Amino acid sequence: MTQNSPKKIEVTELALRDAHQSLLATRMAMEDMVPACEDIDKAGYWSVECWGGATFDACIRFLNEDPWERLRTFRKLLPNSRLQMLLRGQNLLGYRHYEDTVADRFVEKAAANGMDVFRVFDALNDVRNLRRSIKAVKRTGKHAQGTICYTVSPLHTVQGYVELAEKLVDMGCDSLCIKDMAALLKPQPAFDIVSAIKESLGEEVRVHVHVHATTGVTLVSLMKAIEAGADAVDTAISSLSLGPGHNPTESLVEMLEDTGYTTGLDMQRLLRIKDHFAKVRPRYAEFLSNITGVETEIFDSQIPGGMISNMESQLKQQGAADRIKEVLAEVPRVRADAGYPPLVTPSSQIVGTQAVFNVLMGRYKVLTGEFADLMLGYYGETIGARDRAVIERAGQHAKKPTITCRPADLLTPEWDQLRAAALNLEGCDGSDEDVLTHAMFPQVAPRFFKTRAQGPKNVGRDPNAAPAPAPGAAAPAAGNGQSPVRSAISYEVKLNGRSHNVTVTPA
Repeated sequence: MTQNSPKKIEVTELALRDAHQSLLATRMAMEDMVPACEDIDKAGYWSVECWGGATFDACIRFLNEDPWERLRTFRKLLPNSRLQMLLRGQNLLGYRHYEDTVADRFVEKAAANGMDVFRVFDALNDVRNLRRSIKAVKRTGKHAQGTICYTVSPLHTVQGYVELAEKLVDMGCDSLCIKDMAALLKPQPAFDIVSAIKESLGEEVRVHVHVHATTGVTLVSLMKAIEAGADAVDTAISSLSLGPGHNPTESLVEMLEDTGYTTGLDMQRLLRIKDHFAKVRPRYAEFLSNITGVETEIFDSQIPGGMISNMESQLKQQGAADRIKEVLAEVPRVRADAGYPPLVTPSSQIVGTQAVFNVLMGRYKVLTGEFADLMLGYYGETIGARDRAVIERAGQHAKKPTITCRPADLLTPEWDQLRAAALNLEGCDGSDEDVLTHAMFPQVAPRFFKTRAQGPKNVGRDPNAAPAPAPGAAAPAAGNGQSPVRSAISYEVKLNGRSHNVTVTPA
């Protein structure tokens, strides 16, 4: 490589999905994204992430918008772009495992409606939970990107990540992504992991790197990953960046100047995209994350910022706000007991909520159903052994056995009954897309189907209007709180725009 022939570093733009999910509780209306699409489409990105994650949930829960129509609209507005989504493996975009044929159907419909790149991950890095979705993507002829959820523990090693990468490539993945959801990926580990993957699998294996910005070090991590051979990185336009979000796209462009690397992005178009979202962002001040600066404490607690604010809200509602430090100390202990799962949806919510209950009610005196399932293997296999005493308590609580098989292997074909349930709902149009919407969000979809004809709504506010309620006072923002407690130990926990019903009973 010479200064006259710099290496092209591809870029995935996150403004249309993860950027506003991380900063604005996934509340951005489609009408506020449409004006930027032409510049995004022509700026020179490798891909544009615009769907998946919490967007599906937020569309039907808060915006009265059909997420399938959002995807079709992006396909029309971004004709030159690879559209990319985040898919939670066997969980799809919901919060439980789905039977294999349902996973097949979802991938087929997403591809048919315009999706090109499927970034597939599992919260536990259990490749058994990825295999079916990856096969489905490959059948459609679309791009399957296998994902390594990065975390730090006594058991997570560079070699372990390489072995995971090898399994994903063996499953047919077209590229790999190192996904750092909590901004834990420091520069040297970034260099070491990318280098080791390239050495093991060859330079031709595409490696993408996704980091958040919360700890303040990860722009350097991207540089080190690039020096190690990374082919692509994720960034967000600067007006939707930093805090618990991501590193700024324009900063990456400038950082690479005279380094022997280039993004090839059109800076004039980037600046127009920046200006557009700079005008839009103040309208969503009500949903802004509480984290606006740098949180290096995450390196000690390994707790994503949004998870911290969610736990703070839980404690306030129990009159125990002063016990947050106890909870922050308890989270790593719970995580160790559970076999060191990465803290990403849904494991972050499961571990965090259990830590709150341990502090308030005594260690494992009360278990959530989700935590019991995690301990018993119903979410998959963890890297470490789970604590035997806690497994025994979980079995007593859930009244079911420990499993070691792939969780979806226990499921029987369910498409016909899912379809029948959806067709009985007022406003369901009978399409496979509507059946899938109801399958993933059975509590929310019936209301959405009834009101869909009213059209999408924009929850943004005129910044010059009356002051918006404080975060947590209205509908909870991502990472800013949860809905009111319905009883002493019954919760609807919301984090990163996602809702989890948690009903607990004394073990």
